[in-house]
Amino acid sequence: MAGREDQQEAVDTMNELEILRKQVAFYQDFFENVSGAAVMVNSEKQITYVNRSALLLFEMTREELLTYKITDFLHEVPTHILHYQEEMMSKEENFTDEWILHLPNGIVKHVEFKSLEYICDGDLIYKITDITLARTLERERTISVQMFQDVFHQAVDSIIIFDRDGVIIDVNPAFCHAVQMAKLKVVGGKIQQLLSINSVPVWIDSLREVEQTGSSAGQVDVEVRKNKIRFEYTTSSNIFNGLYMSIFRDVTEKHVMESKLKKSEEIFGQLFELAIDAIVFCDENGIIFRVNDAACRIFESTREQLLGIHIAKYTDRLQQDYIELMDEFFKTGSIRGELFFTMPNGQKKLLELTANSHPSEGYNIAIFRNVSERWRIENELRKSETKFRKIFERTMDGIILWNKEKIEDINENGVQILEINKANLFARSLQEIIQVVPENTFPLQSYMEEIEKHQEQTVTIPITFLDGRVKHIEFSTRPFLSQELHLTIFRDVTEKLEMEEQLRKSDTLSVVGELAAGIAHEIRNPMTALKGFIQLLQSSVKEDFSTYFNVITSELQRIESIITEFLVLAKPQAMNYQKRNINGVMQDTLDLLSAQALMQNIQFETSFKENPFIIYCEGNQLKQVFINIIKNAIEVMPNGGVIYISSERHEEKFVKISIKDQGAGIPEKKIKKLGEPFYTTKERGTGLGLMVSYKIIEEHNGYIDVESEIGIGTIFHIYLPVNKEEEIVFLRK
Repeated sequence: MAGREDQQEAVDTMNELEILRKQVAFYQDFFENVSGAAVMVNSEKQITYVNRSALLLFEMTREELLTYKITDFLHEVPTHILHYQEEMMSKEENFTDEWILHLPNGIVKHVEFKSLEYICDGDLIYKITDITLARTLERERTISVQMFQDVFHQAVDSIIIFDRDGVIIDVNPAFCHAVQMAKLKVVGGKIQQLLSINSVPVWIDSLREVEQTGSSAGQVDVEVRKNKIRFEYTTSSNIFNGLYMSIFRDVTEKHVMESKLKKSEEIFGQLFELAIDAIVFCDENGIIFRVNDAACRIFESTREQLLGIHIAKYTDRLQQDYIELMDEFFKTGSIRGELFFTMPNGQKKLLELTANSHPSEGYNIAIFRNVSERWRIENELRKSETKFRKIFERTMDGIILWNKEKIEDINENGVQILEINKANLFARSLQEIIQVVPENTFPLQSYMEEIEKHQEQTVTIPITFLDGRVKHIEFSTRPFLSQELHLTIFRDVTEKLEMEEQLRKSDTLSVVGELAAGIAHEIRNPMTALKGFIQLLQSSVKEDFSTYFNVITSELQRIESIITEFLVLAKPQAMNYQKRNINGVMQDTLDLLSAQALMQNIQFETSFKENPFIIYCEGNQLKQVFINIIKNAIEVMPNGGVIYISSERHEEKFVKISIKDQGAGIPEKKIKKLGEPFYTTKERGTGLGLMVSYKIIEEHNGYIDVESEIGIGTIFHIYLPVNKEEEIVFLRK
């Protein structure tokens, strides 16, 4: 019985084993054929079983793969992530997450795993799916979206996204800036609301074209604060979920430029036909293909006759000027010159031409101007210039051609009068020239300003030279002889003015002499009676009226001295020239005036370089001159001081006597009048003393020069020839 039971138990056991074998075979078959990779690992994460999909996933043989732990492929998964996944798998029956597998061959795969509920002896089964491609596509799509967003927001062009009804879904900042509106005000509205009335039909037709072809392009006007902006656009469909996208570009400036270009082309066409100069277009071989009306007139031909011929047909190609111009044209692509052309009717013309090459555009352009008349006039001008040059160089007067900036030309006589170097004159500006001597700057500058205001100007200006000499030069200017060019004719009138001055003084002295003779004769007789009766009255009166008699006598003597000076002017004096020591004559004068000087607290200081200094002179008359000048010096020094008297040889043949006081000085304007009849700077003076002194010195063939400085004093320089026969040159400063 027991044996049967054991036997039955063995049969049952065999049946169960068979069932188990079938179940294992089933699970093995299921495990091998399940979709996706299946990997079984034990508690140590050692891989214990894999299916064929796992072998493909890991790209390894079964034997190789079973030697690895699953964690050997998870180098790139952070440890804390792995711990988290372990914790979640222990909590949840089916846990799904992702791994980054790093295979031994270097390939990296992104996988999704799912832990199965079946656990046997601590083993765990993972169902692994390769999602590398999906993640790559997703990443690329994310990148594409990000890139689109970057382009969308940073694009210079305006971008609008809208639906089929034209409702704006989104716009980029460039569009908001272009239309000067905030994004919130734009989004939700319709594009048609932003367009001008004329652009709405264009936009609607464009959308129809998008629906048919998938894209369209055109131009519309957008109204922005009562202004219109011209946009060039491109629209495409199905960009995002069936939406439309338009890219707008502001072409307002381009549109304006195109309009201007069109207008310029119209203007060019008008100018081309209406131009006075001949304009000729020819190809690279010189064949004419376009001309204007002026070209037909200048070349005496019809348009049909000119088109198709060579541009050089009417000129002599063997002439040297033509050859040189063509050489330059081939080298530089641009020429300017003049050539003679023979017209079909035989007429010869000189034409000025300008030509430029445009090889990239396949044509050359030449502009011609008829300068035959100018050529004729230039020939006449050359002849006139030759005549003018002869007159310019041979005239006795100086001639200067000048403008505001510089002197253009000066003739030889002008160089001699102004005593300048011609080369240095041309090297300097006009302002530099007139500032060489400061004394000349103001009068010359004033004269130039007057020339700008008026027409012809004639004036005499004293010109000071570097050595201090002065010439009186008469300038006569014809302004604006040619554009900015002025013509000035000038001559030295110094001697003429001196002669006129001498003549004037001579006439004045003659009149004064005649007047003086009559006055002296009529006054002297009553004076004699007055003096006699005063003397008788003085002796017969008992009371003491000596003060009054002295005053009367003094005044009568003053009147008699004036009459004596009148007589000196009235009739020639006998000149008894003798050899005299001029220093001795001066010393006698000083001795005579020393008492008067002492009363005025005035001292005399003398400096005689040569003593004795013998000259031919009339001593008494020179003494009168010295007395007059020294007395004047005493009278202008009421507070005392020193009078300096000196003598020295001057230029070998002359003696210079200088008398210097410490008075108030004489203004320059008054110095020029000293010596004129009845001119005086003193309150009670008659002016006869200096007039007589000047006359005496001139009779000695000398002259008087005066220097004075206000507040410093005055110096009288008396120049006398050493010998009577010597003639002195008058050098008046």
